[in-house]
Amino acid sequence: MNPNNAMTFPAPVPEIPAANVDKAAAYYVNTLGFTFDWGDDQGGIAGISRGNCRLFITNRSFRESYGNIGPIVFWLNLDSKVEVDELFAEWKAAQAKIVSEPEDKPWKLREFMAADLDGNLIRVFYDFRGDMQEDHTSA
Repeated sequence: MNPNNAMTFPAPVPEIPAANVDKAAAYYVNTLGFTFDWGDDQGGIAGISRGNCRLFITNRSFRESYGNIGPIVFWLNLDSKVEVDELFAEWKAAQAKIVSEPEDKPWKLREFMAADLDGNLIRVFYDFRGDMQEDHTSA
């Protein structure tokens, strides 16, 4: 055990509740550009990924034992305002369910929101507070 308790955690893997794992995974793959990694509705769980983002999709029977129900919200933290806008354009062109368009919020996030077939929300954002500090120092 690290005496400083400085264990490095990996990126978390959100569990996305779905009525049907196969249908939900198909939406994430065909519309949102994820890769199907493993699983199916019969087993109750599937893994999908895009870059460093991994998600597990689970159906009701898989979740019954511990009561995780949806819909849920998960956030995707991108690396720039440009990436936020590019992903929005990609998903809109693929006819994803767009909930809100990209906007600079007063809390210093550029964000938009999309939904999946089960009403789970994906909040895509970039925190531009650091950009503003850099702008002040270069003036």
